[in-house]
Amino acid sequence: MATIIKNGTLITASDTFVADILIENEAIAQIGKDLQHPNAEVIDATNKLIMPGGIDPHVHLDLPMFGTVSSDDHYTGHKAAAFGGTTTAMDFVVLESPSPSGRGARGEGDFQYSVDLWMEKSAKAAIDYSFHMNLTKFNDKIAKEIPSLMKMGIQTLKVFTAYNGKLRLDDGGIFKALRIAKDNGMLMMAHCENGDVIESLIPEALAAGHTSPEYHALTRPAWGAVEATLRMAAMAEQADSPVYIVHMNVGGEVDMLKYARERGVKVMGETCPQYLFFTIENLRQPDGAKWICSPPMRSKQDNARLWEGLHDGVLQTIGTDHCPFFFDGTQSIMYEGKVIAIAGKELGKDDFTKIPNGLPGIQDRMPIMWTYGVRAGHITPNQFVAYNCTNPAKIFGLYPRKGALIPGADADIVIWDAEKKIKYGVAQSHQRTDYNLYEGWELTGYPEKVFLRGKLIVDGEKWLGKSGDGQFLKRGEGEIL
Repeated sequence: MATIIKNGTLITASDTFVADILIENEAIAQIGKDLQHPNAEVIDATNKLIMPGGIDPHVHLDLPMFGTVSSDDHYTGHKAAAFGGTTTAMDFVVLESPSPSGRGARGEGDFQYSVDLWMEKSAKAAIDYSFHMNLTKFNDKIAKEIPSLMKMGIQTLKVFTAYNGKLRLDDGGIFKALRIAKDNGMLMMAHCENGDVIESLIPEALAAGHTSPEYHALTRPAWGAVEATLRMAAMAEQADSPVYIVHMNVGGEVDMLKYARERGVKVMGETCPQYLFFTIENLRQPDGAKWICSPPMRSKQDNARLWEGLHDGVLQTIGTDHCPFFFDGTQSIMYEGKVIAIAGKELGKDDFTKIPNGLPGIQDRMPIMWTYGVRAGHITPNQFVAYNCTNPAKIFGLYPRKGALIPGADADIVIWDAEKKIKYGVAQSHQRTDYNLYEGWELTGYPEKVFLRGKLIVDGEKWLGKSGDGQFLKRGEGEIL
């Protein structure tokens, strides 16, 4: 079946123009004026904006943590994403190995086993999806097997400079992995904090009786992120291999990114909406646990510098780091007519180190960034599409199939009502948790219809998608922006 979207204003990463779009066989078949087709359903988009479906490069679905699990899985999280205009999400595979007894996972790490586990989890996907691989162990065996990930359609490795003894690799391991990535056309992603400083400060805080949420931020100093960002850029330059810094949250990281890029280092940066709006003061509220994530909220000055980084084009993408938990998992909510209760942030009510780290955001990203980014004058509509759609597609080897409004691209399309007003919050959110960071915020501009490969999956408040609609996207080598 064919569909024509007529008279909309198309917004791409570079251009804005009025045109019709013809959709056939899940793809954009033609773009032009006054398009005709004898059997097409016609959708009038006069006075509406047309954008490519959003790509969220950074989500954590069905992720075990602190004795519980992130409350969105690959159906509920994807459904929420679609209502916010996102049609592709990239999750992170946890590196595990099968236990010889079959009970649990242990060992030095098995890529195929780990990817298979995540493929099983994502069988219920409602939008298209891809994976990054968490590289949390490194030895000769793993080094030899890294290239096998490309055959599985995964071209990205994520390393950590924090979480000592759990997720962190030492700098030597990171450098060796960078060189392997370069030789195989892969991209390294990096979580940048100073693990040694964090591991010194946390015991001191607890010994002094400091257990409230604000100490999550105070034991993870901003300078550690700044230093680690420059350190990762330096290692990338020495390895002649690109690196992508995830969830940049400190103004100084923008400075380091700019410094390195001006000197030809192949380093790219992502930020997230929470780091543009919230600060440590939110952690000091009675419900401060809602804002616990890693890295933590910083200051208003950091908010402002990150906005400058987006405005000036220093940063490349906006992700969400979506990893939601219930604020109070002792109380249930209704989701699609079912009673749901999942242990959450109440696990750390007396100890900030036991609060699950993560926030909801996969649905919020594009609506929040339109009102408080585009309409507020921080970024242009074209930058909005670049950061949320096109740049992630290019960097992660999905362009031009995704993130583009051009013939041949998948018909992942959002019809955006730029004048729709909504009072946002948990009542409008399809994220499977009991709170929303943006409760009561006034929005102007919201998705009206969302298409996944030509299929209408969101129509106003109607959910037309279903579990299993999503396809796994094998990725090739991406671009360095």
